[in-house]
Amino acid sequence: MLDLGFIRSNPDVVKRAAQLKNNSLDVDALLALDQRVVALQRDVEETRARQNQLSKGIQQAAREKNTELRNDLIAEGKKLAEYIKAREPELNELIEERYNILLTVPNIPDPSAPIGKDENDNVPIRHWGEKPNFEFTPMDHYDLMLKHNLVDIERAVKVAGSRSYVLRGDAARLELALISFAMDSMAKKGFTPLIVPSMARDFSFVGSGQFPKGRDQVYEIKDQDLFLVGTAEVPITGMYKDEILKNEELPMKFVGYSPCYRQEAGTYGKDTRGVFRIHQFNKVEQFIFCKADHEESLFWFEQLIHNAEELVQALELPYRVVNVCTGDMGDGKVGMYDLECWVPSENRYRETHSCSYLHDWQARRANLRYRDEEGHVKFVHTLNNTAIASPRILIPLIENHQQPDGSIRLPEALRPYMGGQEYIGR
Repeated sequence: MLDLGFIRSNPDVVKRAAQLKNNSLDVDALLALDQRVVALQRDVEETRARQNQLSKGIQQAAREKNTELRNDLIAEGKKLAEYIKAREPELNELIEERYNILLTVPNIPDPSAPIGKDENDNVPIRHWGEKPNFEFTPMDHYDLMLKHNLVDIERAVKVAGSRSYVLRGDAARLELALISFAMDSMAKKGFTPLIVPSMARDFSFVGSGQFPKGRDQVYEIKDQDLFLVGTAEVPITGMYKDEILKNEELPMKFVGYSPCYRQEAGTYGKDTRGVFRIHQFNKVEQFIFCKADHEESLFWFEQLIHNAEELVQALELPYRVVNVCTGDMGDGKVGMYDLECWVPSENRYRETHSCSYLHDWQARRANLRYRDEEGHVKFVHTLNNTAIASPRILIPLIENHQQPDGSIRLPEALRPYMGGQEYIGR
């Protein structure tokens, strides 16, 4: 969330951010509500101050044995107490209403972010690797997986419904290899490995910005205030809620693994073939808390996308990095990159990694702070980026490395995690 004082002082900036991010926020209505809250708070506070004066007057009248004045003051005090009692529920209701609207206020995008409405307006900034030039008729990932008995969607759907899958044999081993490879690679860079819960309470989703807008994408465990997470970003944010970190602890760099879940609401009929858009997946996430400094955020933003690129280069996959436009980046982001791997069967790049920095937008929601060198308490800055998400990464991995005989070559970086195996299906 944004600082309320900033919104009051910069309403036009916030209106512009909402417009750029396709957010229907009514800033004027928020500010009008804020004025009602402030006026009512002032009224209640002034009434309480009058109560304190009366209390002193009652004590003075008692000492002077002025019974009539004492009784009059007591009567007035009772009226003031009744007035406060009547106004406090209204005040609390207005404060809650203002807070709920503040949760929907978008962050201010960096001026370097392209202005656009959706993913079609994202701007490619670099490419890596050569697209494969097959001298045979290539198969898509699903046909390749069926050929080698690597997936069973029919039986998975019987068990768990649509958008479910079972990875079999070498595909199951390959996914575990990818996860271990990503965790090991990030640990070598000084990121603390975490295996975090796949369930989290409401406050973790609010803190990370998944709620309130993203509730339709999240599975709820009824009557337990628990929800299934779609990224380790959610529990990691929740872990440090309401804490004040030490200055010397920053930056805190994590690489978190968790099984993840998404309802994929609103995607009926979209990407139904294979394992691209599914309800359950495994993800390794990079996550950073750093000091409240824009330049430091930018440094780690570039470092996170560099880390992801190194992983994908090790997997020998052609990719591009795009600067995500304002209308596609989401409410919380100041800036965002997507890394998209080449998918031969679709003749296009598909997103496999998303890298974001959010300044203190998440930290304010989670009340996550640190004490700086001068002893001042500030909200931290947060950043996140995918390291590996599977089975989505299996799609370009399998397709780009298919061989004329139908086998699948394993990149050298993964072979130690596959017992030295060089091919699937050979």
